[in-house]
Amino acid sequence: METETKPNAGQEWQIGIGGMTCASCVARVERALKRVPGVVDASVNLATESARVRTAAAMTRELLAAAVVGAGYEANWPSEEPEAATGPTAQELALQREQQHLIIAVLLSLPLVVPMLALPFGVHWMLPGWLQLALATPVQFWLGARFYRAAWGALKARSGNMDLLVAIGTSAGYGLSVFHLLQAATAHITAPLYFEASAVVITLVLLGKWLEGRARRQTTDAIRALQALRPATARVIRDGVESEVPIAAVRLGDSVRVLPGERIPVDARVLQGLSHVDESLLTGESFPVSKEPGDLVTGGAVNGEGVLLLGTRAIGAETALARIIRLVEDAQAHKAPIQRVVDRVSAVFVPVVIVLALLTLLGWGFGHGDWDRALLNAVAVLVIACPCALGLATPTAIMAGTGMAARAGILIKDAQALESALGLRTVAFDKTGTLTLGLPALLDVVVIDDGRGGHRDGDAAPASPADASGVPRAGAAAVDPDHALAIAAALQSGSEHPLAKAVLALARTRGLDWPTAQSLRAVAGRGIEGNIDGERWRLGSSRWMQESGVAELPLADAVARHQQAGHSLSWLAVGDDGCVSVLALLAFGDQPRPEAAAAVQALKALGICSVLISGDHQAAAAHLAQLVGIEAGDVHAEVLPEQKASVVRELVAAGPTAMVGDGVNDAPALAAATVGFAMGSGTDVAMHAAGVTLMRSDPRLIADAIDISRRATRKIQQNLFWAFIYNLIGIPLAAAGLLNPVIAGAAMALSSVSVVSNTLLLRRWRPRALVTRSMPQG
Repeated sequence: METETKPNAGQEWQIGIGGMTCASCVARVERALKRVPGVVDASVNLATESARVRTAAAMTRELLAAAVVGAGYEANWPSEEPEAATGPTAQELALQREQQHLIIAVLLSLPLVVPMLALPFGVHWMLPGWLQLALATPVQFWLGARFYRAAWGALKARSGNMDLLVAIGTSAGYGLSVFHLLQAATAHITAPLYFEASAVVITLVLLGKWLEGRARRQTTDAIRALQALRPATARVIRDGVESEVPIAAVRLGDSVRVLPGERIPVDARVLQGLSHVDESLLTGESFPVSKEPGDLVTGGAVNGEGVLLLGTRAIGAETALARIIRLVEDAQAHKAPIQRVVDRVSAVFVPVVIVLALLTLLGWGFGHGDWDRALLNAVAVLVIACPCALGLATPTAIMAGTGMAARAGILIKDAQALESALGLRTVAFDKTGTLTLGLPALLDVVVIDDGRGGHRDGDAAPASPADASGVPRAGAAAVDPDHALAIAAALQSGSEHPLAKAVLALARTRGLDWPTAQSLRAVAGRGIEGNIDGERWRLGSSRWMQESGVAELPLADAVARHQQAGHSLSWLAVGDDGCVSVLALLAFGDQPRPEAAAAVQALKALGICSVLISGDHQAAAAHLAQLVGIEAGDVHAEVLPEQKASVVRELVAAGPTAMVGDGVNDAPALAAATVGFAMGSGTDVAMHAAGVTLMRSDPRLIADAIDISRRATRKIQQNLFWAFIYNLIGIPLAAAGLLNPVIAGAAMALSSVSVVSNTLLLRRWRPRALVTRSMPQG
């Protein structure tokens, strides 16, 4: 359906390109698009049959389409409406048409080639010449019309492509056979015919294109799997009435009901209900995640056993699923740096091959006087040199690699990030939110006994309140760790402060009941105080305790131990100013992620050194490094946010370095690294600055991302080797007369199929983080 087009300035366009067959086609379409005034850059992908065009000036789609058509290709625009959930896609219909043409070509070519195959067995029988002509002509001019159309477009654009090579080569064989047939009819002699060569070459090329199409479709499985996660409808409740509406009709703030087993239609927050949600296709997380009121859910995830009432937070293109699909599509559309070298080679490849074929023709013709043999050898050179494999070597590997990574919860932004990860030697970790959970937890409760020591959380002995000097007050009620925790929870029950949440979380975990605090008052920068059972209690910093009249804080050993580990300290005290008694010490700290040590070990197994960059003081950073397995010499502590990028640049100067972070202050460091990794729980700024985003906050995915990047890059190198080796070996053999056109056509088709088949081996890759998580612990 045609839609009104509007000029767009400074944006990216995505165009479907029809009719491309090889790397030379890619180069030609790119040149045509780059010549359009206002186009900054154009990148064409043979595997996805699409182009990404970046413009800096006002532009309409008609101008871009005219450039593509002028180059001899078709311009198709992506539908702006959601794809139907049922029915074959355009790609599937094209593949079905390819299959039908291939079957017809095989049926017509088989009678031509069977007599030739029977010759080694002593069977000398050939079809009459006019019957051979009748069978070969539909193959040449009907099924092979696509090659003539594309070849004519290439000639008009003064360039060459695979279709030009096939059209010239098969036309030469067909034309020579027609000439000999007419000559034999008029002179009543028997002349050699080569109809089987031209027909079989076209059939083999069609076979290769069909096999490529099937294999390329498998490389886009990840995108199709993500697109299939979009439900077509949603149950929306408006004005107390529940109705099922198309997903496009859902609005922000709508209440949506999701039944057990259904896909969640939108990004939302749980309003009512308890359930587990399977987010595996979005995050790679193998276990369902429990959801309760207040939790966030992502559109496309599968609801478990409960009924959920959701409040819509994002719709359409702003949902997490839509952003993931765009990221993967962008990564598959961009070119790896190595592909640019291939493009430059492909630009001159076809003209060079035509010259070699011409030299072969002249060399055999004048050298041996056998112009029939000369023409067949020239045809063999043209056919075997088709650069299909060159055009598929890189994009298919990128598509397969980024697709498999996306399924594991690893979003690779572009092909440059994929290739950059190959040579990484160092991974620099930010501390908070990356190797740690990023949320404070109450790690220790130490109560005072006699002012000289203390009972840690879990000790049996109770403690007595202390006077203002830190010594227990005579006659005061004893306090044990659970009692101290209950009092602290009462004071913090109405607070949203991270430390308050840590207190309440531990109290709930222990199943404690806490009293109600009255007259609560927050003291800015100090803490909180309130009345509980007729006494005035306060929970706050060391500075507040000293300001309240506590001459000397007790528990010196515990204080030193926790400060050494970088923990935050709060004191629980009772009394009014001038008569404050300290009862307990609460130590808060950011805990290492459970997977952090395994992540560092996995990187070490890949030969990669882990480095910690932290703004914490040296002792705290060293303590975390020791817990997760980072060497003491690889810790950079007390680094200010603005200094992180400088540290990363120093590491990059010593070797390729990745940076892992999650906060706004990490963005410059992520951009300065060879490749940046952003944790999925982090900020949008960090994700935009990073080349790789981890959909779940599991640092083990970093090793998986590097592993799949290495494997995909190796596949690119292997594919280019196979693409070039066929030509390096095949062209000299064909020029020397050691390959006939049929064998050359088979080798050409085999080169493309071997490249794509080699790429599909990436589909066997499995992330170690997922395998490790699925294993029983113990």
